[in-house]
Amino acid sequence: MKNEKVFSAASGFFILFLDLVVFFGSIVGLIALHNLWLIVTLVISIFMMIGFIIVNPNESAVLVLFGAYKGTVKTNGFFWVNPFFTRKKISLRARNFDSEPIKVNDKLGNPIKIGLVLVWKVEETFKAAFEVDEYEHFVVVQSEAALRKLAGKYPYDNFEDEPVRLSADKAGRASGEAEVTLRSGVEEVNEELVKEIIERLEIAGIHVIEARINYIAYAEEIASAMLRRQQATAVVAARHKIVEGAVGMVETALQQLSGREIIEMDHDSKAAMVSNLMVVLCSDESARPVVNTGTLNH
Repeated sequence: MKNEKVFSAASGFFILFLDLVVFFGSIVGLIALHNLWLIVTLVISIFMMIGFIIVNPNESAVLVLFGAYKGTVKTNGFFWVNPFFTRKKISLRARNFDSEPIKVNDKLGNPIKIGLVLVWKVEETFKAAFEVDEYEHFVVVQSEAALRKLAGKYPYDNFEDEPVRLSADKAGRASGEAEVTLRSGVEEVNEELVKEIIERLEIAGIHVIEARINYIAYAEEIASAMLRRQQATAVVAARHKIVEGAVGMVETALQQLSGREIIEMDHDSKAAMVSNLMVVLCSDESARPVVNTGTLNH
């Protein structure tokens, strides 16, 4: 496999000056001397003009002579090369590829729509020109292929994961870790996406500047069902926190009542108090207490 090599082209201004001297000198000689051989030099001077090229900033010209790669001109300016050279301009500027959301299946088989933004530029002009056919189309196809592969490695979301709990061992290490998902593990997923795209585009001499997921959602056919599932999960999580807080409040109330000797309660009284407090604290609506004007037992 060949690699890119820089071609040092001659200054276009110097060659242009010489070519104009030969061109106008041949015309003057034909008129003054009537020497028909000067037609040859006139034709040569005209043919030499084909070799002039202009390379703009962040642009390159790949040179090929009768099927043989001769090099790439990357320096911007006005140059002259062999008129027989075939020249192909390749831009070295950074480009954006904003993909339309594509429908894929995540790790759990759920249909989702996902899109990416890719910032890239050509780094190896030889590979871009000769290793692949239409490198721009190659970037689009391989980027979407990498995105499809990535989406199949992670679930969109994991509703079964609970907050990480600390084990009771002395080391105090986490007893488990939540699985990385496409929605929550943004950094990990984007890093994996960059690695996958770099590996695929290396053959075309493409340098990946940045790649990230810019759109992700459930497909239309399951979006409403998944929304209800998310809402149910949120409700369950909220209830869990409410119950956890209520239990702590009831425990504190019982401890303070007993510690300060405000009232002595038997087991049945404590059970009734716990039941009433839990109903008040965990209810969705405001409590409507009934005032007891008699004894505590009536």
